[in-house]
Amino acid sequence: MSGLRARAGEYLAMRRALGFRLTTQGRHLMSFVRFCEERFADRVTTELAVEWATQAGRGSGDEVYQARKLDTVRIFARHLQALDPATEVPPEDVLSRRQGRARPYLYSPGEIAALMRTAGDLAPPLRARTWRTLIGLLAVTGMRQGEACRLGRDDVDLNAGTIVIEDSKFGKSRMVFLHPTAEAALRAYARTRDEAFPEPAADTFLVNSQGRPLDGHNLPHTFAPLARAAGIQAAPGQRAPRLHDLRHVFTVATLLDWYRDGGDVQARLPVLSTWLGHVDPKSTYWYLSAVPELLALAAGRIERADEEAGQ
Repeated sequence: MSGLRARAGEYLAMRRALGFRLTTQGRHLMSFVRFCEERFADRVTTELAVEWATQAGRGSGDEVYQARKLDTVRIFARHLQALDPATEVPPEDVLSRRQGRARPYLYSPGEIAALMRTAGDLAPPLRARTWRTLIGLLAVTGMRQGEACRLGRDDVDLNAGTIVIEDSKFGKSRMVFLHPTAEAALRAYARTRDEAFPEPAADTFLVNSQGRPLDGHNLPHTFAPLARAAGIQAAPGQRAPRLHDLRHVFTVATLLDWYRDGGDVQARLPVLSTWLGHVDPKSTYWYLSAVPELLALAAGRIERADEEAGQ
């Protein structure tokens, strides 16, 4: 084992012990370590880090993706520099971040219904029921797909109408509340699941056709053809619809309702941030610029406030 690999392993173990999952970051960091080992390098340099972050492969043409990969190495390098002063920390501005976040695909209620109908045609029957439940759950709670896959049976309290999300993206826990119709749908799913597997093979609430936990990395392979079969496609030049976009739909619908009701959206945003599991409210504010209708409503609210102030 190379010295760099050992230090990367120790670093990840330390961060994870503090509550950080580092799933993607860990995968990227070990990819960088392999890249260095192939070049017989045992020390982080800016040149190596940039070459690795911009190499051909998945997302290779996406400047933001490249910059985020480099961020993983930069944070690791800062840690290493305390142990080895010769370690180079890649500068913050070495890669451009000009490309902003891609605008999400916002499903209409009819499209969500079409997705659920199409999911109902999957085989075997439990797989169909699981996918219908997953799509509906993401649409009405806004949780991340990985969070839904990891939900334990004890995390879903159908008597209280609550779901506790443990070990979220940033190591925090939170509670979301269910509408009675969502409770009923989840209760029906649980009955079907338990009839198929009277002796649970997994502790997760959602299971695959073998009774095992859903694999979040495999979800896109099922969802992409599902969306096509439902007749859902993005406009030319736009990113293809994703399962994760259901989270965006929930967020946008919530914000639009607040604006239309005339409530104090700014005061409510921290509540929505907590519900979504955002560490920084800026992640929630992003929706105001990502969706034209939200931006128009926000601008109209500001204009009315200015007019009232001038009277």
